[in-house]
Parts: sequence; structure tokens; C-alpha cells
Amino acid sequence: MLKRTPLKDSKTKITFTLPMDETTPSVSVVGDFNGWQPGKHELTPRRNGTRSVTLTLPSGTHHFRYLGTGGLWLDDAEADGIDSTGSVLVV
Repeated sequence: MLKRTPLKDSKTKITFTLPMDETTPSVSVVGDFNGWQPGKHELTPRRNGTRSVTLTLPSGTHHFRYLGTGGLWLDDAEADGIDSTGSVLVV
């Protein structure tokens, strides 16, 4: 799930969320906004049964995927699209 909160200066706060029961023990969001670096933005468990992380992204098109323990790649069904590189997010 993706939650978008517009900010000033053509930026948007994006909250990336996954259900706890559909993920591996550890999951991070990786994409062109963090150099596809695993573990840099790890999703944190929440009391409501989800895990999430919030990032501020500039306007434009971004590509990302979730990377779980053991090299499990996941796409976000609520993204603006999915292509050969993974999920597409237009901010």
C-alpha cells in the first residue's frame, strides 16, 4: 500500500506499507531514490499488523521494489504501474 502526502517544493511524502503476514522477517524498499541499496530503508513493524517506512521523494517517476529476507523480491500492487524493473511510482 502506498500513502501519498503532498509537501511544498514539489516533494511528496510516501509511506510504503506491507502486511506483516505477507512478508518475510525483514523487508526494505529499494529503488532509484536510494541507489537500489538493500537495507537502507527497512520497513518497521507497526501495532496494526503492518510494517512501513516513510520517505520524502521529489516529483517525477520512480522505480522501486520490496526486497525481503533471502532475496525475495515483491512488487506493490497499488503502484502506478509495474514494468520490467518493478513497481512504478509517479509523484
